[in-house]
Amino acid sequence: MIGIRQHIEQRVTAKGKTLKLFADDPVIGKYRFSALVTDLDLPAVVIWRTYRGRADCENRIKELKYDFAADSFSMKNFWATEATLNVVMLAYNLMSLLRQVLLKTSATKCPSNSVQHTLQTLRYKLFAKPAYITTESRKPILNLALAMQQRAWMQGLWDASKTFDLPAKFSPIYSP
Repeated sequence: MIGIRQHIEQRVTAKGKTLKLFADDPVIGKYRFSALVTDLDLPAVVIWRTYRGRADCENRIKELKYDFAADSFSMKNFWATEATLNVVMLAYNLMSLLRQVLLKTSATKCPSNSVQHTLQTLRYKLFAKPAYITTESRKPILNLALAMQQRAWMQGLWDASKTFDLPAKFSPIYSP
């Protein structure tokens, strides 16, 4: 077990609890306390830094649950359920990649001046748009019905999609 004590004045957003029993104490009242229970045989600082990076996983599970309805599908066949879960995870990963690459934000590291949209909001803002197809000089044209306020945002996404780099480099491995 690892005990963690964080000074409230130095780390305003520190997680943990203030001890109510010692709230009047001038020394103990300035700290927030938390504990980690683990079986890892590593130094306490390394374990704290490792687990601190995982602290946002509950939010990703909530996004899957509420934005992608990952809790509401259950097929009679196990393999059908597994296939559905894989499709949901693929859709989630593609939307997360879109958020990271085109919108330049990630779920965990959002710049303070940008808006962090949930994946459900992005689905509605990007894909749930009325449109119709017309032809001009025998070329089909997709006309999107967008409000004037959203046109600049959507145009920025189209422009960014033309010149983006993936966050990771992939190189194929050929084996004869």
